[in-house]
Order: sequence, then C-alpha cells, then structure tokens
Amino acid sequence: MERDHIVRWAGDLKFTGTSANGHSIVIDGDRQNGVSPMQLMLLGAGGCACIDLVTILKKARQNIIDVWVEIGGDRREELPRYFTNVEMHFVVTGVDVREQYVKRAIALAMSKYCSASAQLAALAEIETSYKIIEAETR
Repeated sequence: MERDHIVRWAGDLKFTGTSANGHSIVIDGDRQNGVSPMQLMLLGAGGCACIDLVTILKKARQNIIDVWVEIGGDRREELPRYFTNVEMHFVVTGVDVREQYVKRAIALAMSKYCSASAQLAALAEIETSYKIIEAETR
C-alpha cells in the first residue's frame, strides 16, 4: 500500500491535506479556516454520489443541466462521534429529465458505485430523496 496522501499540521487545529495527485484542502478542527474532518466525510460522500449520478444520467441520455446534493447527518453523542444517520437530497435540473432514470441512478449510485457512501453506510443509515426541476427552454 502506498502512503501517497499527506495531512500536514499548519498550526492550531488547522491542517493541509494533499492528495496523491497534488490537490490540497484545508482541514480545520475549529471550522474557522476550513472544513472539519466530519464535514469532509459528508462532502466526499456527496461528491462521490453526484459523480455517479451524473455519469449514469448521461449514459441514459438525460438532458441534465445541473446536479447537486444537499447533505446532512446526525452524530452520536458518545466518542467516537461518528454519523448514525445521513440524509442526502439530490436535485437534478434539466430538460425532460425522466423520474424513472433519476430514481434508478440514485439507487445504483448508493448501492453499487459510490464507494464513499458505502464506507459511510457501514455505521450510518443513509436516506435519500430527490427533486427534479424542469429547466426553461428558449
């Protein structure tokens, strides 16, 4: 196993995380100058699921314009304070986007493709919902 990701202390409770391909993010335990590690987990799961959702919808030839996920979670009170419940609300904007494809794409992303969500689901129940917004055509 290569140890090719680095998290380096930057003072106080702030760290810089650098991926194997050189991209960096500020991680801050005080949440003043960057995202907390637990926020980063939610963002990772949301990003992973959205990547899969877009990929699946494009393969289904759905005319999507924008996709995002609103994500939040409840954590247990005792240490370690891992997530016990996570809610992911997907929003898909497009032209004539069919609901059956969105439902199927979310199901596939969450059950088969999204590794970050699968990792999170090891300790948390993940609930999903969605909304489709019809874009105005000119």
